[in-house]
Parts: sequence; structure tokens; C-alpha cells
Amino acid sequence: MSDFADSLAKHSLWNRAIDVCQKWSFDDRIPAMSVMVGTNEESVGPFCFGRRKLNDAPVADSPDSDETFFLIASITKPILAMGILQLVERGELLLGTKVSDVIPELGRAGTYGITIRHLLTHTSGLPDMLPNNRELRESHAALSEFVKGTCSVELAFSTGRDASYSSMGFTLLGEMIQRVTGQTAAVYLQQNLFEPLGMHDTVLGAPAEWYEGDRPKIERVAESRIPAEWDLGEDWNWNSRYWRTLGAPWGGVISSASDLSRFARMMLGEGELEGRRVLSRQSIRAAISNQLDVLKDIPEQTRRCRSWGLGWRRHWPAHSANFGDLLSPNSFGHWGATGTVLWVDPKAEIWAVILTTEPQEPRGTLLARLSNLVAASLGDIS
Repeated sequence: MSDFADSLAKHSLWNRAIDVCQKWSFDDRIPAMSVMVGTNEESVGPFCFGRRKLNDAPVADSPDSDETFFLIASITKPILAMGILQLVERGELLLGTKVSDVIPELGRAGTYGITIRHLLTHTSGLPDMLPNNRELRESHAALSEFVKGTCSVELAFSTGRDASYSSMGFTLLGEMIQRVTGQTAAVYLQQNLFEPLGMHDTVLGAPAEWYEGDRPKIERVAESRIPAEWDLGEDWNWNSRYWRTLGAPWGGVISSASDLSRFARMMLGEGELEGRRVLSRQSIRAAISNQLDVLKDIPEQTRRCRSWGLGWRRHWPAHSANFGDLLSPNSFGHWGATGTVLWVDPKAEIWAVILTTEPQEPRGTLLARLSNLVAASLGDIS
């Protein structure tokens, strides 16, 4: 055991964090959970709790068992954003590139001025979901249908005049990757991020081979709890083959805590992991800085208190949801509706990956409480 791991194991707050995870799993507040934390040099975990199948009895993964995978939902967004930034630093795109220059179908009155920067900062005016989102999923629509709908949907506000969370903006970013590179976003991310970073169990949409063989890999994906009030159909909810294989650019990545820990370490290492660089320092610094500062028509309070980087949500003051309360002001990360969060604190040089199968929107209360325990214990020994 390393000095870091040994010190963490002796910290009372870290031990309380582990106890809390065990209690929440035993009490069925969270069906399944995997936690991994660390610095830019060292990692601890993953610590796994609960069960993969909702109807099974809780059984923690042993060190000898295959690690559990999770649908990480909207943590997909900053991952996709880093793919876009690779194309920017390679001279293929600009943040100021008009989306309609790549996707001409968007070029209509009111949307012509939308740029890549607007999509990455949620300032395009595009809605979070399409009005016919349910109908599209019920019919098992292809991604092309979501792109088509996004190109014709009405804007919620004039581009660049406010910031409002938009999943559909990332639908267009995924389509832009395909049109610029000739590869689907899933293939591009696999070849340019996941494989170089050694994220061997991470995919944007489960491939067909995950369903094949005597021990299909898809069986390692933990089932997400679907709140009854959400009324999501069994053949198109998060646990369905349709959704797991769709590869939605706004929320379709399946991964493990171990794999995401490598992504977090790369971000903390300003684009480099274990001697391999996948993004430039300048790209990472741009990605995690307050990009709303340069958009003059954004309300001042939004720029100051609800800032966004490029695909990354910065830590908002006086806002406990998901990230908790104890991270440094320039911390950044993202959360997912399935009950997941990844955050990085560059000042303290720490990060955390917390994956669960319990939806916690809109406040992410349990994630925030656990984040506080993790941040407090890591901060003491990092």
C-alpha cells in the first residue's frame, strides 16, 4: 500500500465515507455504487457496493471480480467536448465556427449565428430535450432523427443572451465530429481518447459484441433505478438495449470508475497521463476556464455565479448540488442524471469519481454529501 493510500485509510472522514456508502447500499437508498479518488499521481479504489441487477441481493465486487460498469449519462458531455477540442487544436475547427457551416440544415433564421462555443457553453438557446423526445425514444429512433429535430426546433432564447442547459447542443457536436472526420463520434472517441488513455472498458454506446458470448460484457453494466413518476418505457429506458447501444452524444457513455479515473487524472495533468499527451495544455486551460466571461450579452449574475467552461461545469458558489461545498473555486466536473459525478479540484490537486444507479436530480444531495466527505479527507493528505 502506498503512503497516500495508507494515510487515506487511516483518515476518519474517509472511513466515514466508506461506512456511508455501505449503509446507503444496505438500506437500498442506492442500488449500486463505485467510488474512486486520488491525485494526479495516485489513485485509490475502486470501492464497489450494492448489486448490478435491481432484484438481486447486495453483493460488493471483490478484488478478483470484474469491475462493474455504469451508464454515466451526462458526464458524456465533457468527454465529447474534449474530442471537439482535439479538432480545434488540430486546426480542423474554431470555437467560432458556425455550426451551420458544418451542418447546413441548421442554417435558418434565428440559428445561423450558433457557434461551437455556444454549444459547448450551453448558450445556444437550443432546448435540453426535443418536444418529441419521448416519441423518438419510443420508436427507437436513430441519432439522425435527433439531429434532424434539433435543426428545426425553436430556440428558447436568442443565441448568446443566456445560459441554459442543452443536451441537444451536444447532439449537434456529435454530428459535427462525424461530418468533419468521417467517423462517428463513438469511433472517434474510441480511437482518439479512450484507447490512448487506456480506457479499455469505455464506449459511447455498447457495441454488438458486448451482447455476445457465454459471459456477455453487457451483464457487467449495473441497472439504473427508474423512478416510477418518470414513466420511462421498459424498451427505451436507460436499461434497455436500445438506449445502451444508441450512443447518445449527450449521455450515452458506459464506463467504469477505473476508466474515468484515468480521464480525471488526464484533466488534472493538463492533457497528459503517464507520459502520453492526448490534449494540449492550452486546450485544457481553455476548457476549464470561465468561457461566459467573453460573451458580453450573458447576464452578469450568470457569468459570475453559474459559469461554464467548454463542456465542463465549473464549481458554482452557494450551490451544493452534486459537487458538494468544499471544492476550490476553480474546480470543475460534471454530473449525470443516472446518479453519477466526476469532479477535479486543480488547487488541491485531487479528483473523485462517484458512480451510482440512483437518479438524484435536481439536487444531487447524496452525491454532494459524499463529495464533501471525499474532499475533506483527500484535502488533508494530498
